[in-house]
Amino acid sequence: MDWTGVFPATTTKLTETGELDLQACRRSYERLVSNGVSGIIVLPMLGENPCMSLAEKEAVVKTACETVGGRVPVLTGLAEVTTADARAAAKRYASWGAQGFMAFPSIGYKTDPRETEEWYRSLGAATDLPIMIYNNPIAYGVDVTPALLERLADVPSIRAIKEETGDIRRVTDIFNAVGDRYKVFCGVDDLLLESVALGATGWVSGMTNAWPAQCVELFDLCIGGRFEEARALYRILTPAFHLDTDVKLVQYIKFAEHLVYGAPEWIRAPRLPLEGEERARVTQIIEQTVAALKERETA
Repeated sequence: MDWTGVFPATTTKLTETGELDLQACRRSYERLVSNGVSGIIVLPMLGENPCMSLAEKEAVVKTACETVGGRVPVLTGLAEVTTADARAAAKRYASWGAQGFMAFPSIGYKTDPRETEEWYRSLGAATDLPIMIYNNPIAYGVDVTPALLERLADVPSIRAIKEETGDIRRVTDIFNAVGDRYKVFCGVDDLLLESVALGATGWVSGMTNAWPAQCVELFDLCIGGRFEEARALYRILTPAFHLDTDVKLVQYIKFAEHLVYGAPEWIRAPRLPLEGEERARVTQIIEQTVAALKERETA
């Protein structure tokens, strides 16, 4: 795994009654891979990881690995409460075929810096598979700072960081602290161009689920330094990208998939389907994006 390219954080498809829809999952994974993504991440926050049973998680990981068939790496979100559970989950996911992890901090306790370091150090010692640290202090109250990354630099299995502080200055701060020790991934869709300009080599993306070909094209334009072309496409996609930063990103991105290619929009409670003015607002954003992309194709 070279830790470059677009790694969509995939949604977990459900039926209207809340059961896994593995056929829809397979269609989604195939659509992503055939449109050029560099890897997929199953069971992220966007994939409703904490809402899935152990049996459901096994089914999702195995379905993804079978569908992808080695064409791109399959990572899984690793979201647990205790250190022992995180270590056990790493071994379990590996036995199901996962090739790496996007590892959350403890989702049940806001660790301080010393505890955060020990959490990732212990997880790194439990597996030979590569780990991407999921750094989202806005959602989880835990910040893996450049100073913490410096202290974790001797853990060989920790290879990358999904940078989701929302502060674009952090990308440069990471490079200044630890050089190229870690691959830096943009973790929010509406900071992609800026992150690549500052040295990020990958993108963990939500809206790639809806528009994989266009998001891969955007990333490639940025990596290739073709920023004038990239800006034009980025401006079309950014209103939809803003939906990736909302607390309701699961509902919004699943609904975008539903409108764009007919995927099921259903989520698991306590989340509820969109309705009323909110549904109308998101519909307008997605439909305007679809229209702008179509106009771009025919221009």
